Amino acid sequence: MSPEAVVTHFLFASALILAVGHGAGWLAQRLKQPYIVGQLAAGIALGPSLLGSTAPDAYAVLFPREIGTALTGLAQFALVVFLFAVGYELDLKILGDRARTVVTVAVASFVVPMAVGSGCALLFQQQLRELDMPGPTVGMVLFAGVALSITAVPVLTAIVRENNLADTVPGILAVSAAGLLDVIGWTVLAGTMLDSDSGEHALGWQGRALVAAGFTVLMLVAARPVLRRLLWRTRMEPSLRLALLIGFACASASVTQFLGLHAICGALLAGIVCPREDDGTLDPDLLAPLHVVSSLLVPYFFVFSGQSVTLNNMNTTGWLTLLVVTALAVITKVGSGTVAARLGGLDRDDSRTVGVLLSARGLTELIALNAGFQAGLVSKPLYTVLVFMALATTLLTQPLLNVVRRLSDHEPTRAPGRTEAAPGPDPRPADRASTTPVVDAG
Repeated sequence: MSPEAVVTHFLFASALILAVGHGAGWLAQRLKQPYIVGQLAAGIALGPSLLGSTAPDAYAVLFPREIGTALTGLAQFALVVFLFAVGYELDLKILGDRARTVVTVAVASFVVPMAVGSGCALLFQQQLRELDMPGPTVGMVLFAGVALSITAVPVLTAIVRENNLADTVPGILAVSAAGLLDVIGWTVLAGTMLDSDSGEHALGWQGRALVAAGFTVLMLVAARPVLRRLLWRTRMEPSLRLALLIGFACASASVTQFLGLHAICGALLAGIVCPREDDGTLDPDLLAPLHVVSSLLVPYFFVFSGQSVTLNNMNTTGWLTLLVVTALAVITKVGSGTVAARLGGLDRDDSRTVGVLLSARGLTELIALNAGFQAGLVSKPLYTVLVFMALATTLLTQPLLNVVRRLSDHEPTRAPGRTEAAPGPDPRPADRASTTPVVDAG
């Protein structure tokens, strides 16, 4: 294929991806579902399982192999911008007076699913071999736990806002715990990436872990004051500052990608160390365009993810595994979050609300699954199972929340789940940003 033909195919494929992806996301919202549900469905529909099997000639014309590298590059760039924004918004100071309860809920809703997922990876090796999984390694076992432990902060924030829970104790507690869960989950995921040594690195995993630790310390200690001095105190034009910061995120992502940690870790770290305003608030001149860019490009990632979903090769074991994994993903999250919140002093109905909210998954889960798949920690059939688990748990969150409300024994004068929040710092940095499309995409 000539260079001109490659460009033509790429531009037409981009038009299709953007139109179908955002159109499906809009339709999902009209059906009272998160934006991600429509975009993920569009990505799978444009992949080999549906379009590739029903119209193979059209699929070959729309997505020739020659444009694969360009589409992959745009998908990774979209992830870098998205996770840079997630890291920038992450603020554990919102824990406030309920810090102990938040930590308890976050740890419990991570440890329990982690233990169940890792335990299943060890107990059901025969069934996993039928899904093309090799013998278990430390990284594979840990990744199985991480796959059940992820909570998607953006989609959770959207659900909290849409259900008028943003100024209630269960809403604030769930968002705060999910933010802490992000820190724990990405840290463990980074460890699984180090264990998956592909043999392309001169350093072993121990050497890469040492370099990664040094890079992390350097970023946490030096990056924020340097960025503030160079980009904020010089009163740089916001558009130029945005461009330089996205470049900084890409550079950080390239370092972690080189170390075998995947680009997502570097992008998230770059966002965490990015300076805020002097009063600690988020910079709207930075955050708004970050959301616009990431929400515009994120359909490329869904199509990229959909290329590895192989519904045609799903056997009976695969469908049974999907049912079991989905049930475990919901039960372990809802159960552990509910019990931990109850032990933290919340009443029965508010505790159930917290547990259900923490079961929300979304783009965050897909990012983790894609990283594990690229690192060889999960086979293609099991990857397909886990992608549909992420879709199913995202779909189930709102119906489960409705069930909790119907079961509520609160008095009629008090709306279900509306326990007023304790005074403290503004608990909703993510909620302030949630008016942009990217919140619904995650």
